[in-house]
Amino acid sequence: GGNWNALCRRISFIKISSSLIFFSPPGLQGCRRFRSSAVNYNAMLLEADRERLYVGARGAVFALNASDISASSALTIEWEASAEQKLQCRLKGKDNKTECFNHIRLLQRFNSTHLYMCGTHAFRPLCAYINEKTFAMSSQPEDGRDKCPYGPTTGYTALIIDQQIYTASQYDFWSFPDIRRNSPSPALKTEDAPTRWLNEADFVGSALVRESSGGSSGDDDKIYFFFTEKSQEQTAAYSHSRVARVARVCKGDRGGHLTLQKRWTSFLKTRLTCSLPEYDFHFNMLRSVFVMQGLTPRDTVFYGIFGLGWKNVKASAVCRFSLPEVQEAFRGPYMENQDSGSDWKEYAGKVPDPRPGTCITDNLRAKGINISTSLPDDVLDFVRRHPLMSQQVQPADRRPLLFRRTTDYTQMAAHTAQGLDQQMYHVLYMGTGLWETLSELFHQSQIPIFLQMSVYIGSPSGVVQLPLSNCGKYTSCYDCVFARDPHCAWNGADCVDVMTRSNRSALIQDIQHGRMGCENSGYDVVRRSRSVRVGDDVLLQCELASNLATPFWTLDGREVQGYDLNSGFRTGTDGLLIIEARQDQSGLYTCHAVENDVRVAVVTYNVTISLDLPPPPPPTQQTRNLFASEPAPSSERPSSDEARPLLLLSPRSMEAIYLSLITVLGALCVVLTVVLAYVGFCLRAGQRGKYSLRAAAAAHPSSRRSGRGRRQHRNSSHMELKTVSSHCNGVCNGAPKLHNGDVQDGGFLQIVPGEGQTPSNNEPPPPAPPLPATPQQTSPECDFPNGLSATLPSVLRRMNGNSYVLLRQSDSENTSPLSHTFSEELNRILEKRKRTQLLPRPDESSV
Repeated sequence: GGNWNALCRRISFIKISSSLIFFSPPGLQGCRRFRSSAVNYNAMLLEADRERLYVGARGAVFALNASDISASSALTIEWEASAEQKLQCRLKGKDNKTECFNHIRLLQRFNSTHLYMCGTHAFRPLCAYINEKTFAMSSQPEDGRDKCPYGPTTGYTALIIDQQIYTASQYDFWSFPDIRRNSPSPALKTEDAPTRWLNEADFVGSALVRESSGGSSGDDDKIYFFFTEKSQEQTAAYSHSRVARVARVCKGDRGGHLTLQKRWTSFLKTRLTCSLPEYDFHFNMLRSVFVMQGLTPRDTVFYGIFGLGWKNVKASAVCRFSLPEVQEAFRGPYMENQDSGSDWKEYAGKVPDPRPGTCITDNLRAKGINISTSLPDDVLDFVRRHPLMSQQVQPADRRPLLFRRTTDYTQMAAHTAQGLDQQMYHVLYMGTGLWETLSELFHQSQIPIFLQMSVYIGSPSGVVQLPLSNCGKYTSCYDCVFARDPHCAWNGADCVDVMTRSNRSALIQDIQHGRMGCENSGYDVVRRSRSVRVGDDVLLQCELASNLATPFWTLDGREVQGYDLNSGFRTGTDGLLIIEARQDQSGLYTCHAVENDVRVAVVTYNVTISLDLPPPPPPTQQTRNLFASEPAPSSERPSSDEARPLLLLSPRSMEAIYLSLITVLGALCVVLTVVLAYVGFCLRAGQRGKYSLRAAAAAHPSSRRSGRGRRQHRNSSHMELKTVSSHCNGVCNGAPKLHNGDVQDGGFLQIVPGEGQTPSNNEPPPPAPPLPATPQQTSPECDFPNGLSATLPSVLRRMNGNSYVLLRQSDSENTSPLSHTFSEELNRILEKRKRTQLLPRPDESSV
C-alpha cells in the first residue's frame, strides 16, 4: 500500500503471443488504481457487457466501473466477521492478524439478477446472494462449509454453471481434499475409500468445456479441475513426490444407485507433464492455469505455469496443452493398486462395458442407460478403484513455451488478438507472486472495445487497471517490430496501437519473424568516449531494450571474442569488460543488439588506452566562480566578489580550523587507545581459555560423544571457524575442508558457536590451521555451491577504484541441476541491475 505511482512505474508483464515471446517494458502508461480501507483483493468477476468489475476483498465487496476503476462511482458491501466470531477464531488457535477475518473467496454470477459470494468468515464460512440492481445482500447469509474453505490461503477453485455450484478444496480441519457439486440436489463428492481419489491436492483452477455443442455423439459437458498432489506412482518414471494433475467430471453426473451413491461416477485424473529433458528439469508444481476456449471444443487450449519442487529455487515454465490430447489420455489405459499401497501399475486386465468414467452419450442411451444411476455395479466398482489414468498429457509443443530460471510466475491471463496478417494470436500476461489475481477484460464471444482493453490485477492493497499494450515504449522501428506484439505496429515515426488506427495499410508489423520492414528506417546510436590507463580494467556498458536480444561487440569493425579469460575481454548482458587494458586494445567499440538475425548498433565507445592518463585541466574562471555567490565581472581585476573565497582564510577562520583539527585528532587518539586496550584484553583472555579458535577438525562428532565434550558443548561461549562447503577439489587457498570430521581441502569458512576450552597438561593443543596462500602463489579453482568458481586472491582486481572478484566457469561436468553457468549467473545478477535507473553518464562499475 505504498506509493501507487511508483508501483505503476515498476509493473512489467511478460507476454507470449502464440509461441512467440515478447516483453512489455516497465512504466506502463494509462495505469488506473482502486483502493479502500480493505485489503487482500483476491476475488474478481468481470462483466464487460455491463461494464462492471466486481471485486472481493477482506470484509468487503466492490462494484467498479470497468472502463475506469478509479472513478468515484464504486459501490460497496461491508461484510466483516462479528467480534464474537473473531474471538472463537482466536480460541481455535488461528492468527488474529491474518486468518480471523472474512476473506471473500467466491464471487460469481448466479443468475440474471443475482450474484453469489462466499467468505471464510473467521474460520466459519458463510455464503450470501447479492441483488445486482441494489448491490446489497438479498437474504441472510447461509452456511458455506461445503462451498468455501476455512482459511484465506487454502487452495480453492469454484464455478457456478447453470445455477449449480462446483467447488474443489479442503473444506474443514479433518477432511481430505474434495471436488463437490453442492447444489441443486443431488450433491456429489469424491471418494475416500477403499481408494482415495485425491492425495493432498492443492487446487489452482477449473473450467467448463461444453463438449456437447457441435458433436454428433450426444456427449455431455465436462468440468476440468487442475491441481498439484502427492504422487501415487512410485516408480522410476515418477520420481517426484508431487505432480501436476488434470481431473474431469461430467456435468450430468448424478452418482450411482447403490455403488458410488452420492459420489462421482465420471471422475478420472491424469498427469500433466512440463519438462526440459536436456536439463533434467521436471516442472511438477502447477501454479496457475488459464483456459482458452476455441471456436469448437476441440480447439480449446490449456495454458499452465509450472514450477520446480525444490525449495529456495526460483524457476518457472509455461506449457500449453490441447484438449484432444487430454481426451486421449482419458481414453487410454488405467492405473491400479491392488494392495492399497503406493505401488501403482498400469492395469492389464479386462475393462468393463460400458467404459468406466465416461459420460452418458447417445450410444449408452440406445442401450437403455439414460442416467448415471443406471450404470452397472461392476462398472462403478471399477471406477471406484481406478481413478488414475496411465497415459500422461504432453505439452502441445513437447516442450515449454517459456522457461525462466530466476523468476517465480504465479498468475496468468490470456486473450486473443488479431495481427495485421489477419492471423489470431493468443497473448498471455503473467505476473509474479506480488499479484493475487490476474484477470482478462472480455469474454471470448465478445468483440473487444479498445477503450476497455485492459488487464485488471488484484493485489494485497488494491486493484490496478493496465492497458493490454503500451506501444509508446518502443522508440524505434526495430524495437516495435522486434516486440512482435499483435497490438503494436510502426507507422513510420512512432509505434502505435493497431486498434486506434482506422487506416492500417502503411503500418509495419512482422509477428511471425520479427525482423522485416525496418531496413530503411534510421535509429539513434549513443556515442561515448573512454580514457583508460594501461593495466586497468574498464566496463563498457550496453543496455539492450529487448529482453530477447543478445549483445554483439566489434572493435574497429571486427568481432570481439569475449568468451575466454585469455582473450583480454569478457562479455555479458551488461556490457564488455576489458581486462588489464593494453594499448593495442584502443579503438572504436560498438555494441550491437542481435535479434532474429538482425544486427542493430546501440552504443559506440571511442576507447583510448595510454600509459598515463592526461592531467586534469586547470580550473577555469567558471570553475573558480562556483565558490562565489554571483558571477565574476568581465574585468580582469579581481572584484570583491572574486575575493570572497579568500575570506575563509582569515585569522578567525584559521583558528576555527586548527581547533577542529585538534579535536578530531584527539578523538582519534581516544578511539585507538580503546581499541588497543580491547585487543590486548582479548589476547589475554584467549590465553586464559575464554576465547579460542580451533581447527575445523575439532568439530568432529566423535569428539562430542564423551562426557567432557557434552559438558563443554553445553557451556559454549566462543566462536569456531568451520568449513561449510565441500565443492573444492584440491587445496583451495590453503584452507582445510571437512569430511566426516576429517580435514579436507578448501571450502568457505563460517563462524559458528563453539565451546571454550583450556588445554590441559596431558592434552596437546590442537594444531593451527594452515595459512592461506599468498597472492604470488597459484591458487587453484574452488567451486561454489551455485556452480561458479573463483580464483582467490590472485584475481582480486582493481577497476576505477572498485574491487571485484573475477569469476571463472567451472570445468566440472558433474554439476547439480541447481548449478548455473557463468553466463547464466552473470545474467541473473545483471538483469536485476536493469531495473535500476541509470545515470545519463554512468561511471564504470565492477562485475
